[in-house]
Amino acid sequence: MKVLWLAILILSFAVSAVANSPLTDLEKMAREKMKAKPRVALAEVKEIKNADALETANIPNYIKALAQNTKAAPQFANLVQTFLFGGSVAPETKMAMGLRIAQIYGSGYLYAQTNRWLRSTDKGQALLKSWEDKKSFSEAEKLALDYAEKLTNDIHGVSDEDFAKTRGFYNDSQVIELTMTVCFFNHFVRFVEATNLPVEDWVLNDKSPKMAASINKTVAPVARVALVSDVEMTQSQTILENAKQPQTPQQGLGLGIANSQRAFLRVPALGQAWREFGFQNRSSWTIDRNIQLQISFAVSMANGCRYCTLHQVKGLRGLGVEPKKLLAMKKDDSALTPRELTAVEFARKLTEKPASVTDADFEKLKKEFGEQGAVEVVLQTGAFAFMNRFTDGLRLPSEDEAVKTYQEVYGDGTYKSDWKLQK
Repeated sequence: MKVLWLAILILSFAVSAVANSPLTDLEKMAREKMKAKPRVALAEVKEIKNADALETANIPNYIKALAQNTKAAPQFANLVQTFLFGGSVAPETKMAMGLRIAQIYGSGYLYAQTNRWLRSTDKGQALLKSWEDKKSFSEAEKLALDYAEKLTNDIHGVSDEDFAKTRGFYNDSQVIELTMTVCFFNHFVRFVEATNLPVEDWVLNDKSPKMAASINKTVAPVARVALVSDVEMTQSQTILENAKQPQTPQQGLGLGIANSQRAFLRVPALGQAWREFGFQNRSSWTIDRNIQLQISFAVSMANGCRYCTLHQVKGLRGLGVEPKKLLAMKKDDSALTPRELTAVEFARKLTEKPASVTDADFEKLKKEFGEQGAVEVVLQTGAFAFMNRFTDGLRLPSEDEAVKTYQEVYGDGTYKSDWKLQK
């Protein structure tokens, strides 16, 4: 027991050291990562629009991996560029948030990408030069990094006081944009770490990357209130029409317009890019709906996400999963099939420590699901690294239909109206 305690203590110190290591250490990690052997095949991609977010002709390995195993590589390329350059928060602020998340997880790959993006502008270079002491950072930029750190470490880590401070510098739409930025990089880091992607030579050794003129923009002064845009109004109408279409349990949860979708509308370009990637991504998946929901249930439980856990219970119940099994799943894995257990155990490990996934872990996943299916498990896990932080990070209320199903399964006394999951 003492040996186990000591091992845990040593590991906690190691994780803390990585999370607070200077950028020079991450640079070394990134250069070592150039020699990494990817766990998935990388497609020979000739051209995908804006595959490189800076609009060069280079194709990053994350696009090659997605092109090999999904049909959603173009949508992901658009997602990366939209999250960096869409919305009204300065691109450099969001890039810096990604770099901080790379530090937290000790990800040489994410470091290399965010470092290159920051080096593409004068503002980004200034942030990099003062990264350790933050002298060149405005108060708003410091708050954005603090927000990224707290929401990454714990989906409930942003306190009311933290949130109030952030809203003192950013309006509601921008707070949602900051939240989605944290969510995106938590998705991104899990994909690149699980697949062990090698860092591209051109990413690290491009001495003077330049942001393309087409995406270089001047950020407008912060308005105290967010104005409803034409795009937001148009998308609202589209979502309303789609919500009227009948859905089967294989297609959706039967909630109408989920509150998460309503929140996405505050940053319509980012919300649309995320939806388009998810829709295209899942359109040709080999893992069935039950496995998808088992993964998202396990991830949401591991993160303590009330909103998403209720959704997965409703989804699994709609597929015909018996209450007896759902009750058991809340306690342990005894009711899971071997196939479900393989996906769930991998998803939990990737959720807790992305860089801890080993070749053996991924090989076990591939043996059960094949390479494409293994990538789909990774992407589903990443999707709920995103959604858990978005929904509970913003304390979105659960829809009545989801609450009703949860109460029917677990009993009225197990659901509380508080925003935290009651275990």
